[in-house]
Amino acid sequence: MTNGFEEIEWRVSPDHVPYDVALAEMEARADAVRARTAQELVWLLEHPPVYTAGTSADAAELLDPRFPVFRTGRGGRYTYHGPGQRIGYVVMDLRQRRQDVRCYVHALEGWVIAALGGLGIEAFRAPGRIGIWTLDGGREAKIGAIGVRIRQWVTLHGFAVNLDPDLGHFGGIVPCGIAEFPVTSAAALGRPITAEQLDSSLFATFLPFLDSLGPIGS
Repeated sequence: MTNGFEEIEWRVSPDHVPYDVALAEMEARADAVRARTAQELVWLLEHPPVYTAGTSADAAELLDPRFPVFRTGRGGRYTYHGPGQRIGYVVMDLRQRRQDVRCYVHALEGWVIAALGGLGIEAFRAPGRIGIWTLDGGREAKIGAIGVRIRQWVTLHGFAVNLDPDLGHFGGIVPCGIAEFPVTSAAALGRPITAEQLDSSLFATFLPFLDSLGPIGS
């Protein structure tokens, strides 16, 4: 039994990818993975400024639609994507691994936490709040969002990590429906991280994430 590391495609897009273009391509890739005609995929990219609404989005939490708004099939509420934020879309075939949604989300959070830890940012999970959290001036703040969709045990969407986005852009929404905690970034914490540095750390910490999903054929 193996975890299939060698068979997973890693893709890095150097230019901003429009959200609708990325969504269509990710959906098509998931269909192909489901049909076993394409490799699993980790896709690292950035979007132009956009708000996205998950399946639990509340219209009252869209405060100022200053950017295009897209409804998407991922879980969660409203979130913002834009320059300075690293997006990771993960298309994995859980039919070959552990078929457990909670386990997958927990593993995804752990992977991003480990990658940030390798770059000097201590991040953590917060009970009852999905996402990636850290301390900013002694207060809990969100540095990364998690939003996934699992269709017929093939995963879509993934995570977004705030490296150096315009944090004011989050003001148009109630991020992930959580008003009582602020949003932060690596730059705001005084620990500037480039997309390339995060990509390298994600690659370096990928194997434990993959192992936690169980071996192919398990």
